[in-house]
Amino acid sequence: MPRFAANLTMMYNEYAFLDRFAAAARDGFKAIEFLFPYDFLADELKVRLEANGLTQALFNAPPGDWAAGERGIASLPGREDEFRRSIDTALDYTRVIGNRKLHVMAGLIGADESSARHRDVYLENLAHAAKAAQADGVTVVIEPINQRDIPGFFLNRQDDAQAICAEVGAPNLKVQFDCYHCQIVEGDLAVKLKRDMAGIGHIQIAGVPERHEPDIGELNYPYLFELIDTLGYDGYIGCEYRPRAGTSAGLGWLRPYLHNAR
Repeated sequence: MPRFAANLTMMYNEYAFLDRFAAAARDGFKAIEFLFPYDFLADELKVRLEANGLTQALFNAPPGDWAAGERGIASLPGREDEFRRSIDTALDYTRVIGNRKLHVMAGLIGADESSARHRDVYLENLAHAAKAAQADGVTVVIEPINQRDIPGFFLNRQDDAQAICAEVGAPNLKVQFDCYHCQIVEGDLAVKLKRDMAGIGHIQIAGVPERHEPDIGELNYPYLFELIDTLGYDGYIGCEYRPRAGTSAGLGWLRPYLHNAR
């Protein structure tokens, strides 16, 4: 049976961020994820996790200037030193918070920029990140993201992500398989899960196309959850969706799985 992590960036927005931990725990979640921890002290977040019996499944490395529209710096030429510092910062947080998955965002590429140059920088930076993370037992994950939600995002397809991981060759570099993004870009999720499971380090879900609860939209998630179990995935599945109304009120889809949460 699958294990789910509430995404506190998108879910429980009825509460201040630090109060979302308790709200998720009350609803039966045993794990959480979010985009970024860096507005808070790591020790402060650790207290919230421990007080509510929660495991941190994942967060993202610093993405550059998010408020200005940046969406990662891993593939950006000229930002290599900044990227290395960002990995140091992220790993400082993982050592306190305890997660063993770290998402590194690729960043944006302009229409007039060299894809080959971005890819070279991306490979070099990912090799550095994986090597730095390996000492702490952390797996670095990269995520293909659809260009409808993030126009110009450098990495969009599952096969490209798997090829990049293979070329880097680090055992702790894997793909974050977001079912929502994959359905929009490629579809055929079951075949891709079967093809790529050995290289998948984290899975996320949301309804398609509106990114609401996973029981709304065009994907048959009960079938996919059973398939994911059959394929031997034992990590958390991140619930990275925007609740249609109140978060707790929309969790009817989760109740059949709560007895397995741990």
